Amino acid sequence: MGSSTVDAFAATAPSDESVIDIRSGNVERELMAYPLGSKILIQHLDSYIGGGGTNTAVCFSRLGLKTGYVGKLGKDINGFSILRCLKEEGVTFLGAVGKRSGFSFILDSQAHDRTVFTFRGCNDELRYEEVKVNQLDTTWLYSSSLIGESFETLVRVARVLKARGVKVAFNPSTYLVKKGLDVVGRVLSLCDVVVLNKEEAQILVGSGEVDFLLKKLLQEVGGIVIVTDGARGSFASDGKLRYFVAPRDVQVVESTGAGDAFASTFVAGLAWEKPIIEAMVLAQINAESVIQKHGAKNGLLRRSELLSLARKRSYITRVVEVEQ
Repeated sequence: MGSSTVDAFAATAPSDESVIDIRSGNVERELMAYPLGSKILIQHLDSYIGGGGTNTAVCFSRLGLKTGYVGKLGKDINGFSILRCLKEEGVTFLGAVGKRSGFSFILDSQAHDRTVFTFRGCNDELRYEEVKVNQLDTTWLYSSSLIGESFETLVRVARVLKARGVKVAFNPSTYLVKKGLDVVGRVLSLCDVVVLNKEEAQILVGSGEVDFLLKKLLQEVGGIVIVTDGARGSFASDGKLRYFVAPRDVQVVESTGAGDAFASTFVAGLAWEKPIIEAMVLAQINAESVIQKHGAKNGLLRRSELLSLARKRSYITRVVEVEQ
């Protein structure tokens, strides 16, 4: 489950004067600024299918898992493009059709981080009655971030499937975790796996380092919690052991979709009955592949490619007991 969008990527070549730092006390932010009323030339413009729901569905499918996508598409040209992408990738569409599809405009920075302007469209309007829950024959339910009516639908679907013994994985976004534990906790309590980046985890449970974040999150989740921290690596805990994987130093072309690739590949690893640390390494490999190409899906690996790279590459890993 999750969102679907058409993503337009724009890359400019701004002058040094267009990058500014704003400092206030101990807080520093870097912003990209453009002169008001100006016309900015775009060096590169590309369009891809995106959204956390379709990104992860395609990831699962490329890894050889039978995959269905539950979401809401618009009855428009963008919705047709999304549906065509899913069909080409072997993903079954199990959702509904609304009015307008989601759309994102993504500005690439000189450091290859991105600023995303998103129109949610009908992504937030998926009703429970539109999901054929009784026909969902699955061992895993994976959901990226959903808000509005779609979040309420996710809660109900997760409860029903959890009662059937289906495992639940969740990768919420920044704008969802800002709603607090009272809201997000309704899904966390049902989860076997939760994946957040460090910023999202701190918003949800309070400021602190990774050990603190894992401990606090495990109070809400009855399974595995992962906190990713960019170039500093990924950290996980199941309450008994703590796991760490250090990333390789790779050239970043564009970072959109890295989180989706990591989270869904980790769940795929668990579905293959891999140990947690091995699933984390597989997740790291796929995420690194994604950030070396434009678009959230272009770098996603096939299962054979992923396992081949896992055999060839060596990653720094660590597994330690959790102090009780």
